[in-house]
Amino acid sequence: MNKKALRQKIREQKRAMTPAQIEEASRKLAEQFLATEAYRNAQTVYGYLPYNQEVRTVLLLERALADGKRVAVPKVYDDEMRFIYLTDLTQVATGYAGISEPIADGPVADDPTALVLMPGLAFDREGHRIGYGGGFYDKFLAAEPTHPTVALCYAFQMVEELPTEEFDVPVDLVLWA
Repeated sequence: MNKKALRQKIREQKRAMTPAQIEEASRKLAEQFLATEAYRNAQTVYGYLPYNQEVRTVLLLERALADGKRVAVPKVYDDEMRFIYLTDLTQVATGYAGISEPIADGPVADDPTALVLMPGLAFDREGHRIGYGGGFYDKFLAAEPTHPTVALCYAFQMVEELPTEEFDVPVDLVLWA
C-alpha cells in the first residue's frame, strides 16, 4: 500500500474512534511511556499537543513537569519546527494546521539529549513511521540526531512494513495500545 492510501486508511480508522476509546488507549500508553527507561533517564521531554484523534499527551506531559523534567512542545515557523519550553501547558493557542502551539516564541528548547515524543499515522516494529506529510520531525531529527525518540500509537496504526525513503528517521521505540 502506498503512503497516500495508508494515510487515508489510518485517518478513517482514527475518525471512527469514540472519545472513550481514545481516552482509554491514551491512559494505557501514558502508563507504558512513564515506565520506560527512556522516560526515567530523560531530563527533558519534547512532546506534542494532540490534534484530532491523536493519543492524548497532556497528562503525561503534566506528569513530566511534576517529576521535575523540562517540557517543550513544537511551534512551526514557515517550514521549520522549533520546540518551545513550557511550564504551563495551558499557555497555548491554535497554530499551524489547527494544532495547539505555545503562545510565546521562547525560550527555545536546547537540550540535545531530550526525549522526543513522535507523532505519526503509521509505524512498523523497526521504528519506521509515516507522518502527516510535512516532514517537520524528519528535518528536526536530521539537524539534531542525538535525541532518543518514542512514538505512541493505537494498535491499528502498527503495520507489518512501511515504505521508507532515505531521509526518513526511524523511531527508537514504538508503544501501542
